[in-house]
Amino acid sequence: MKKTKINDIRNIGIIAHIDAGKTTVTERILYYTGRSYKIGEVHDGEAVMDWMPDEQERGITITSAVTTCQWDQSEIQIIDTPGHVDFTIEVERSLRVLDGAIGVFCAVGGVEPQSETVWHQADKYFVPKIAFINKMDRIGANFFGTIDMMKERLNAVPLILQLPVGEEDAFSGVVDLVEMKQIVWDDETMGANYTKTEIPEDMVDRAREYREKMIEAISDHDDGIMEAYLSGIEIDEKQLISAVRKATIGLKLVPVLCGSALKNKGIQPLLDSIVNFLPSPLDIPPMKGVVPETDEIVECIADDRRPLAALIFKVSMIEGRKLSYVRVYSGTMKAGSEVFNPARGQKEKLSRILRMHANKKERIDATGAGMIVGVVGLKESSTGETLCDSKSPILLEQIDFCKPVISVAVEPKTHADQEKLDQVLEKYMAEDPTLEVKQDEDTGQMILSGMGELHLEIIISRMKREFNTSVNIGKPQVVYRETIKKAAEASVVFDREVAGQRHFGEVAIKLNPLGRGKGNRFRSEISHEVIPESFIPAVEKGVMESFESGVLLGYPVVDVEAVLKSGSFKESLGTYLAYTVSASMACKEALLKGEPFLLEPIMSVEIFVTESFMGDVIGDLNSRGGEIESLNSKADTQIIKATAPLSKMFGYSTSLRSATQGRGTFSMQFSHFDQR
Repeated sequence: MKKTKINDIRNIGIIAHIDAGKTTVTERILYYTGRSYKIGEVHDGEAVMDWMPDEQERGITITSAVTTCQWDQSEIQIIDTPGHVDFTIEVERSLRVLDGAIGVFCAVGGVEPQSETVWHQADKYFVPKIAFINKMDRIGANFFGTIDMMKERLNAVPLILQLPVGEEDAFSGVVDLVEMKQIVWDDETMGANYTKTEIPEDMVDRAREYREKMIEAISDHDDGIMEAYLSGIEIDEKQLISAVRKATIGLKLVPVLCGSALKNKGIQPLLDSIVNFLPSPLDIPPMKGVVPETDEIVECIADDRRPLAALIFKVSMIEGRKLSYVRVYSGTMKAGSEVFNPARGQKEKLSRILRMHANKKERIDATGAGMIVGVVGLKESSTGETLCDSKSPILLEQIDFCKPVISVAVEPKTHADQEKLDQVLEKYMAEDPTLEVKQDEDTGQMILSGMGELHLEIIISRMKREFNTSVNIGKPQVVYRETIKKAAEASVVFDREVAGQRHFGEVAIKLNPLGRGKGNRFRSEISHEVIPESFIPAVEKGVMESFESGVLLGYPVVDVEAVLKSGSFKESLGTYLAYTVSASMACKEALLKGEPFLLEPIMSVEIFVTESFMGDVIGDLNSRGGEIESLNSKADTQIIKATAPLSKMFGYSTSLRSATQGRGTFSMQFSHFDQR
């Protein structure tokens, strides 16, 4: 297979709110690039990228899928990500390894809540973006309304490169403001053929006006365009494309295109824009890593001749085998070779390297810088860990994982299920770092925790479908946090003989409450004469371990500062174990004195209803302990933004449908922990 040059590679993700049309856009891209021989429709359960049975049944994306296609000499590696907030980890870890993204927006819904979340996730990783306003053929489509929402909600600077020709039923094509041509698609060839014609007379003045605005916006970021613009010199197409590319990669502007993926309009110009405006691995700053022993920061330059540096961003269990998805930042990987995992200090063997197309795999002998591939053979390595050359070890930045907010008790239905359950859950936890399993010490039940009701529902469904493991489910439980109201202090002496050795340690710990969201802290106020410096880490370890399980209901303790106030040390008797245990015991005692209380997950809720149902919806929300933050209107729809405790929001979708005769919709995502 001919190797693609690094500057011709585009690693992109498709991100958006649920039902904005991400997967439909991806299916059209695969069809028009020749990767698929037919278009798979989401509503028919035949989308290539939604290959899991649960995805096909529900018509939503659950797991991010990777594929590769060719367009205009470039190799585009695409990750289609979920839009539902319960699967936000799939977006997070995908954006961590991508160089560019396409934000898909529904022309009717505009910038919806999860669109904001994924957009800001992309901002966090400094990912350049293109916006595609989809569903221009739908009733209520509003191109310029969506642009305004992008400015208001995303703090983005949209650069309009296309204007729609007609809206709703009358949508027939687009006007390209760079070429100043109208593009019209042929319905008989399912949009595969399209023609560029002169702009309709009734749109010429508007097209000139917006081309002027486009050049003006670009000139703010490009001196050459500014000079030509002020001098009245005609700016050619190549100059404009080059300037837009530079501003997009520099995160100054977001090129905006439009179309209707379902009606096969707008995809080829989107592909051209991916190649023209989004970066190759050479166009973005090199990934930085740390040398484990020296903490020296080094750059991983996208070059096959450099030492290997690659990140595992996702693990899947397909047909019982572990498949690791890897982004190679520098160097090369060969099938059958050994790689080093510095986080575990272990060598691993790459049995096979695979080029992925959703759930289909193609074996390749080797891969190089800039590539995203599947790897089989890694036994210990997991999500967020680095693979490198043992002679040039490097640790890349870990991926942030959200903590679960909802739990259910799971019990196996039969003895056969009991034997399989632990192994099955272990496999799912290896796949999904936002999933947690623990044993309840009081009841002996197995508690499964995740990001939302749908998240846990999908896991239970997959257990039955993929491993024939059936479980009984308990009522969903909220995952709380614990904290304290007032400062408290406790002193503990640990003086015992363990395994024939005497262990002594005495500490006095003071706990101070901190503001919400401040996290936990530890500091020492004692001199090294009181307790030797070498034992301070043992005290900190004991404190932090005690914070993992609070004194009320065993939930993690948050927003507390622990201060080591005093203690004592006995020569030859002081041990690491003694100071760890005494600190943990002192901490537990101080927590009891500090008037502990529970913090519950507070959710951000956005509800879309018509004016006539506003009173009933707000009344229901108030009865659930919700607090209204804002009321806005868009066309004939009222948008209610509120916060509400998760414990009161179970079954809300049913209540909302009842209160609005099935016409109300809502989205909900975790906001913070607080007391209500």
